[in-house]
Amino acid sequence: MADKNAQAPRATTNRSTVPVSDTFKEYISGNWAVRTEGKPTPRSQSPYAAARRASVSARYPGKRLIIPAGAAKVRSNDTDYAYRAHSAFAHLTGWASDSVPGSVLVLEPNADGHTATLYFRKAAGRDSDEFYANPEIGEFWTGPRPSLAHVAYDLGLLTADLADFTAVLDSVDADTLILRDGDRDLTDQVDGRRLLAADSEALENDADTGLARDLSEMRLVKDEYEIDQMRRAVAATKKGFNDVIADRPAIIAHERGERLVEGTFNRRARAEGNTVGYDTIAASGAHACVLHWTRNDGAVVPGDLILLDAGIELDSLYTADITRTLPINGVFSDTQRLVYEAVREAADAAFAIVKPGIRFREIHAAAMEVIARKTAEWGFLPVTAEESLQPDHQYHRRYMVHGTSHHLGIDVHDCAQARRDLYLDGILEVGMVFTIEPGLYFQPDDLTVPTEFRGTGVRIEDNILVTESGAENLSIDIPRTADDVEAWLA
Repeated sequence: MADKNAQAPRATTNRSTVPVSDTFKEYISGNWAVRTEGKPTPRSQSPYAAARRASVSARYPGKRLIIPAGAAKVRSNDTDYAYRAHSAFAHLTGWASDSVPGSVLVLEPNADGHTATLYFRKAAGRDSDEFYANPEIGEFWTGPRPSLAHVAYDLGLLTADLADFTAVLDSVDADTLILRDGDRDLTDQVDGRRLLAADSEALENDADTGLARDLSEMRLVKDEYEIDQMRRAVAATKKGFNDVIADRPAIIAHERGERLVEGTFNRRARAEGNTVGYDTIAASGAHACVLHWTRNDGAVVPGDLILLDAGIELDSLYTADITRTLPINGVFSDTQRLVYEAVREAADAAFAIVKPGIRFREIHAAAMEVIARKTAEWGFLPVTAEESLQPDHQYHRRYMVHGTSHHLGIDVHDCAQARRDLYLDGILEVGMVFTIEPGLYFQPDDLTVPTEFRGTGVRIEDNILVTESGAENLSIDIPRTADDVEAWLA
């Protein structure tokens, strides 16, 4: 990696710097070919993003809305994490994996609603030293930035240089709202100006919370573009699972085979999209009983199961979220098959009730009825299944403590700031996309179950689209019955 110190604000003083002589500056600033920038083909999500902005505009007449993309986040010293714009910003602009850090969308109120302007740091000219001397944003360090005209045509948005955003800050008043978690520093600046404008000590505007909630809730129902992206994300994720199965010999041979599973899937994610939608869970053996096992440093041993929970995030930032539990040697043992098919029965029972008009929480209830019945049949509960399902009992939850479903889209846990009455207690509508992911997890030291069950963890997770007639399992082509999984591995 090139030395990232040169004239950087975060650089330490004991690292080398780029030359700063006048001769060098003059030489590096000249003799560059004239750049011609072709007119881009407007991206397909632009009209959808415009419709979303119109919806937000209608909800907030007379209010100035500031939606930051967010700054790059420091990983260590002067090294940043891979950049990802805030999901609400990407949803409203259509600018996703290629967005410029620090950009800001502003909806300025007017007589007809709002004028939307995208502020971002435009490309630096050769008349400045930024392009070679600034390792945070310079072209030699991070690549060229697009022009204002290019992005305007690409996204169908008015654009302006980020330097001009100062005028927006200077006009901040009590009717200005900001997406607070988009950019902490920018939020502090807006708070300070609102404080002066309102002569009040209430820095956080309650309406800011409402804005974040509304931007989250408007993603509960996906449009045509979003549904197409979800299909593509699932298809890419299937390829990642196939890659892992193909790499089984090398995975089994390595002492940290879980890391190879993670690496194999991540390679497909980078080839097919932007990255993984979340940290891959490659949980072999008893690690599958740890719901969010992402350390992935264990061996993958024939005779065990491996729970692979992974999803590919496309360049649009939409992600799949799929789990399959696979017998490493290709064949389920009798106990493994018993547990696996019980989980599949719970998933199928939940899917069977999905249709417009039911409540979201009913999906979980349908899955838990099967979990309670199966664990009662096996003698693991001190009461009957019916008694365990009573709200003040819930013995069966010992073996599945998580929920069955969450919304899915541009975030793996999408719409997280939505109100409970629209999410957990919400009514299903056509176009909603969510997971169904029941599981059974028998901890290695759980004395309530027979020895042969201990250390076994199984989860099956699919991505579901609500349709006019019921539901579609978007991930149905990824094998999920015990017989089909064995055939897949063979």
